[in-house]
Amino acid sequence: MTDELGPRRTRHAVVVGGSLAGLLAARVLSEHAERVTVVERDRFPEEPEARPGVPQGRHLHVLIEGGQQAFDELLPGFMAELGALGAPRVGMPEDMVQWQNGQWFIRNPATTYFSTGPRNQLEWLVRKRVFADPRIERIEGTEAVGLVGDSRRVRGVLLRERGAGAPKEPYPLAADLVVDASGRSTRAADWLAGIGAEAPHEETLDTGLAYSTRIFRSPEPDPATDALGFNLVPNPGQVYGGVMLPLGDGRHVVTLSGLRGDEPPTDEALFEEYARRLPHPVLGDWIAKAEPLTPVFGFRKTANVRRRYDRPGRRPAGFLATGDALCAFNPIYGQGMAVAALSAVALRRALADRRHTPTTRRVQRALLDASRQAWDISAGADKKMPGATGDAARSGAMDRVIGWYLGRVQQRASGDPVVGAAFRSALTLTAPLTALFAPAVVRAALFDPVPETPAEPPLRRRRI
Repeated sequence: MTDELGPRRTRHAVVVGGSLAGLLAARVLSEHAERVTVVERDRFPEEPEARPGVPQGRHLHVLIEGGQQAFDELLPGFMAELGALGAPRVGMPEDMVQWQNGQWFIRNPATTYFSTGPRNQLEWLVRKRVFADPRIERIEGTEAVGLVGDSRRVRGVLLRERGAGAPKEPYPLAADLVVDASGRSTRAADWLAGIGAEAPHEETLDTGLAYSTRIFRSPEPDPATDALGFNLVPNPGQVYGGVMLPLGDGRHVVTLSGLRGDEPPTDEALFEEYARRLPHPVLGDWIAKAEPLTPVFGFRKTANVRRRYDRPGRRPAGFLATGDALCAFNPIYGQGMAVAALSAVALRRALADRRHTPTTRRVQRALLDASRQAWDISAGADKKMPGATGDAARSGAMDRVIGWYLGRVQQRASGDPVVGAAFRSALTLTAPLTALFAPAVVRAALFDPVPETPAEPPLRRRRI
């Protein structure tokens, strides 16, 4: 059988995992396959509610601008619908009081916007849009336990129903293509070994970062500030982080972070106390005045993990990985949802490419490339943190040179509007990292003095 994944070659595609990455991959595959089946361990809630299969779902999520553009490309009008549901829009740097590398950012006019609504709201809207397509089916309450086929080609997936009274024996579901979107806890290495194939090499980088989150309601209006949020960013010399952002309906999410051995507590009484470790009391003061609405939830699985399916190995045709099953990031950088959407856009373009046959290897490389910039940002920052471990934590001579230059860029991003705009465009995945080497940015980074920035939190936006 040919290794082509394009039209007429893929009659039935199975996507393992009803995550955002899986749902958006199903959306793209429906343009090429006669039938697409999404297999999900959970039962999807009918309303915008949390579900066990999204362990990070109770925590802070932002959809950065690169992801917003990708969602609208895949599901036209999506961001307008999300806004109509009440998802807030936060402009950077205008709407945020931000501290980073010892500096407060000047609240210049916004050059980019985050969507900060609840993750379960966004995922519910994606499910509604994706499953409206009659070509996309779903099997819920069922887990994938293996692959059907051999080391040359995958021909389906082995499934097992979950829950009390469900049959214990797995059953096969035939497919021309199987996509692993089961998340960072994927069992694909075992699945591949079960058919005589090789698992990909895993690159890892783990700072031991942990975070805790609580939802609050703030008194409205707050006379002290016109900011929509606060963000105190950790760095190698100051390892505590704290962020507050609006969720809509008067609710706000607060996430505190720290490294291994000094993790933020899940004890409600100690949450505010931990916030006092931040380099300024502005967030702790806000917490003291706010009304808590939920318990404190903790999260600990924050390592960067990249699975190198692009490297040589005995791997079958008809099997792809996407989303966190391919490349999982430290969630503190807010890239995961955006990369899920950008990966689906890359899948669409690879399958539609008339210049090249969309083989499994070629499409898998396109999916990895879609996550490369986010990986470079996340891993590049994390390898500088104290106690970082893993084979991706090593730095070479070129890393040190680039790190020196980017350090100068960051010093100026807080006060120079040109450097700041370029810095944000790269971080939000709307421009390549080469935007940080544009002539105006290079001149500022190498020759201009560090601009003066506020000595105290700029609680009021800048008046021009």
